Amino acid sequence: MPKKGKFDKLKQTLVKKFYRINHYITADQVRVVDEKGKQIGLMRLNEALKQAQQKRLDLVEVAPKAQPPVCKIIDFKKFKFLESKKQQEERKKRKKREIKEIRFKPFIAENDFNFRLKRAEKFLGEGDRVKMVVRFRGRQITKKDFGYELLKRGIEKLSFMSEVETEPRFRGRQLEMTLKPIKKGQHGQK
Repeated sequence: MPKKGKFDKLKQTLVKKFYRINHYITADQVRVVDEKGKQIGLMRLNEALKQAQQKRLDLVEVAPKAQPPVCKIIDFKKFKFLESKKQQEERKKRKKREIKEIRFKPFIAENDFNFRLKRAEKFLGEGDRVKMVVRFRGRQITKKDFGYELLKRGIEKLSFMSEVETEPRFRGRQLEMTLKPIKKGQHGQK
């Protein structure tokens, strides 16, 4: 059984797109597109390879499932470079959504409570989910009502920009609840 690191690397290589180039193309007839994006038309594979060689470029199968397969006459190294740059830009644009945790004590001062709610509001505004946690210490666990009341107040104050994803529930000595941001089009509905 492969180690976890090797498996992850294998998984990443499988996700990458595989292209057949030049003599590795198996179809007899192909639809050819030139380097400028102009469609040349249907032709036999040998003819398409000759055209690519005359231009000192590669014949790359870009749509293998099409009938007949679509091949493009391009510089393959430059094509792969541009494709990797495009994927990098997409990864940069994609923001990972996180779950931010805000902790409370059951007997918290009003000012501290409001300060933590402002932080939760900031996180929700950035599109992250917020896990609100009330931690009970020692004999505080006998006053569970204070924790539920605290979370209820938090829900009410943040209802204009969030909705409850998971209801309050106990995990050991802490009461947890998760809020998720409301999508921009839904603000008027609440």
